[in-house]
Amino acid sequence: MKLTKMAHACVRLEKDGRTLVVDPGGFSETDAALGADAILVTHEHPDHFDEGRLRAALEADPAAEIWTLRSVAEKIAAAFPGRVHTVGHGDTFTAAGFDVQVHGELHAVIHPDIPRITNVGYLIDGGRVFHPGDALTVPDRPVQTLMLPVMAPWSKISEVIDYVREVRPQRAYDVHDALLTDLARPIYDRQIGALGGAEHLRLAPGESAAL
Repeated sequence: MKLTKMAHACVRLEKDGRTLVVDPGGFSETDAALGADAILVTHEHPDHFDEGRLRAALEADPAAEIWTLRSVAEKIAAAFPGRVHTVGHGDTFTAAGFDVQVHGELHAVIHPDIPRITNVGYLIDGGRVFHPGDALTVPDRPVQTLMLPVMAPWSKISEVIDYVREVRPQRAYDVHDALLTDLARPIYDRQIGALGGAEHLRLAPGESAAL
């Protein structure tokens, strides 16, 4: 499997000539979803869900499909009958040849005064990759590669470190990092790497790694 980090929370996974894209939102490249055979969206916030990017991908490839939670599906399903699938916690499905299991139900708390929206994470190919979206969801099975939301308005670094410790992946790659300045990155790298208990890695947008 080939993992390519796109800007912010978006990743592309390639296997057997097919491509799965997760969270091509408004902070990611304008073409982040193009060429995808299947797209997964974790929740409705614009840095994870961009309707224009999804429409462009589905219009470019009539066979491309989307799996997402209800709040996102309702916004785009009517334009693409039969190609937008609604999923929730506990569901399993196959998308572009990848086996996917859905974990989680709610977005992390931003502030007690802000109502929590739904959020799902995707465990791909039996734990080879887990993308939690905007939550610190712990799957019920081992994770090889954790896509780690490293910096967000709803988190602090101690929570990120404890999340890595709880999931106990073999490795963690940073995502959700568009707001993290280059000055701060070495601090996060050092502290998560030293305290998380897993190999901590970072790819620049467009860089790839073999899993």
